[in-house]
Amino acid sequence: MICKEEISFNFIQKEPLTGSYQGMRYYLVKSGDCIRAVVYPDKFCFVKTPEEQKVMKEFPNVPDSMDELVRWLNEQHESGRY
Repeated sequence: MICKEEISFNFIQKEPLTGSYQGMRYYLVKSGDCIRAVVYPDKFCFVKTPEEQKVMKEFPNVPDSMDELVRWLNEQHESGRY
């Protein structure tokens, strides 16, 4: 399970944050007034992964949205797709 403590809101404000968990990779990046979260299979890097294999969702760019973001990441992993 991905924990909130592993995801740094302050880091995302400056640089994209990448990570992986049991076959699923994630890419978190600040995009204007939101944080874009992308999950994809742990086969290739973000750039080389085909777009049709990526699942994306946007969250408000506020610290309080981190709980929802982490919950979504865990739901994506539990979906069995990865």
